[in-house]
Amino acid sequence: MRYLAALLMMAPAFAQAPAAPANTGQTAAAAQAPAAANPAPAGEEWFTGGIDFGYRFRTNLGGSGPTYQSIVDLGAGPRLIGFDFVVQDPKKRLFDRLVARGSNWGDPYNTAHVDVSKRGIYDLRFDYSNILYYNGLPSFANPIAPGGVDEQWFDVHRRNTSLDLTLFPNRRIVPYLAFSRNSGSGTGISTFDQGATDTFPVASVFRDSAYNFRGGLRFELNRLHVTLEQGGTTFRDDDSAFGATSTPGDRTTTLMGQTLQLNGLLQAYGIRAHSVYSKALLTANPFSWLNVYGQFLFSEPKTDVSYQDAATGNFVLLSSLLFYSGQLDNAVGSANKPHVSGNAGLEARPFRRLRILASWTTDRFHDAAYSSLAAAFLTQTASSLNTTTVLPDTQTVNYSRTQTDLFFDVTKKLTLRGGYRYEWGAATVRSGDTSQIGALESGKLNRQVAIAGINFRPIQKLTTNVEYEGASTTHAYFTTSLYNYNRVRARARYQVGASLMVQANFALLDNQNPVPGTQLDFRSRDNSLAVNWTPNGGKRVALMAEYDRATLRSSIDYLLPPFLTPSVSSYSDNAHIATSMVDVNIPGFKGNAAKLTAGGSFTVTNGTRPSRFYTPLARLSVPAGKHVYWNTEWRYYGFNEQLYQYEGFRTHLFQTGLRLSR
Repeated sequence: MRYLAALLMMAPAFAQAPAAPANTGQTAAAAQAPAAANPAPAGEEWFTGGIDFGYRFRTNLGGSGPTYQSIVDLGAGPRLIGFDFVVQDPKKRLFDRLVARGSNWGDPYNTAHVDVSKRGIYDLRFDYSNILYYNGLPSFANPIAPGGVDEQWFDVHRRNTSLDLTLFPNRRIVPYLAFSRNSGSGTGISTFDQGATDTFPVASVFRDSAYNFRGGLRFELNRLHVTLEQGGTTFRDDDSAFGATSTPGDRTTTLMGQTLQLNGLLQAYGIRAHSVYSKALLTANPFSWLNVYGQFLFSEPKTDVSYQDAATGNFVLLSSLLFYSGQLDNAVGSANKPHVSGNAGLEARPFRRLRILASWTTDRFHDAAYSSLAAAFLTQTASSLNTTTVLPDTQTVNYSRTQTDLFFDVTKKLTLRGGYRYEWGAATVRSGDTSQIGALESGKLNRQVAIAGINFRPIQKLTTNVEYEGASTTHAYFTTSLYNYNRVRARARYQVGASLMVQANFALLDNQNPVPGTQLDFRSRDNSLAVNWTPNGGKRVALMAEYDRATLRSSIDYLLPPFLTPSVSSYSDNAHIATSMVDVNIPGFKGNAAKLTAGGSFTVTNGTRPSRFYTPLARLSVPAGKHVYWNTEWRYYGFNEQLYQYEGFRTHLFQTGLRLSR
């Protein structure tokens, strides 16, 4: 109800007309002073804006509540739907202009933005967003686990705040300062993993935060722009998990005649990281036909990690087939990660019809790390069995890329593009648990890409564009990376008439990795057609409609644990997506028109996870006065999965409220 109380306090400011200035005893001559003496333009309001507030009703939710929260998560209650206002100081004291806007306060995703400026002195920008991120899809959380416990869900608030201050804008030398904070906190269920033997669901608490401070100078010259920036970041993550009652795991059978079980757990880990970085940016226009740019960034993050757990129950060490009733783990680690990246490029126009773009990028990341794990196991034959593991570790990733593109205007209506990209790199990282080649694993990247394109404008109303990339790769870091691929994008837009526009898009990606043991076959295709119809400039009616046909197919070899049996993972998806919206302006009293909006969208997919998702809506906006509109809206959400019926849901949402403006 705090949102509703705030709305009732703010509403009079939007509904009332500006108050007349009090009589201060000025003479008639002073009252008739020229308008030029007043810093504010004649007739300009010092305050303009609007506020939308209302109440949302929701019918009883049918079906899966966790799925609805994961996809939609809109509830009932009072809402500050949005606000926007501009404040101008006629005397230009602390500021000239203040602009503020916000939206969706009371919903899972809400934002606020404020711009304050004083001409030639400063520009101040503030941004805030709050995201309530809930994820609890039953089909991704072992729905057949004993006791029906949803093993992988979390309910986390993510908040982002940023503040940017620019001093003396539009000057030759421009100082600036900036600060940002990203934080998350919430609860959920994670797993206490006992390797291949069992996994136990446990209650968890999540908390993290990251701060970034930066400042610098921008040098704005006629043909040269230079930015020098110094910044620093800090990161903190404190997560914990606990279990105080006997909890069965995923294993539904006994192991060597015994039942595995978790009786109690206290688990916590913390991460502390900080970094100082330096950045330099340069853009220049030494000649009228040449632009050049470059950027350099150096940072050296340092990270410290700690982990502790204490667990009781009935567990087993598969390596020795030893059952034990408790364990204590204590681990520490640290890492130093110098990181250098840079890029440079140019745009040259040596001839009137020819444009050349060339760029080079490099990124070098080196990680020197150390960790130590001490573990104690309580067994029936001994009070404890201690083990210590020390893991010195290194990681090196180097990546580089060059690209050259040529654009040639054959005629005023036809532009051709040709280009070449070369990517290369090398990486050394720690091997996975199933590796058969040692503690470290090395990989390379070597890819050559041919680029082509055409932009054709046969008539003023028609524009077409086609782009193509074809790549040949001999080495790649990941089995699912782009390898030997072909990518095509095509777009066409036709202005049939002053009120009718048609647009079509096509995209295709075909990626093949023939390496034995991988055999990746991936293809995605997307075709869409959109129509916008606004007869008479949309004064009476406006129509938007779009249809999208998308397909995806994937197949890749993998090793199935625990015995690493060769298997094939296949996935396919065929989707039909349609969206339409019609706006109808209904003539009203004294030129105040009502507006009716109707439409919605639907998604129908077939393949590995066939589903249906329908979201129709209707919205009505009716003038209730010179500065007041009554708005009401209906939405329906209906979701169904053929193979996972327990994840379907359906509900109606009704929202009504007022918009006040001045």
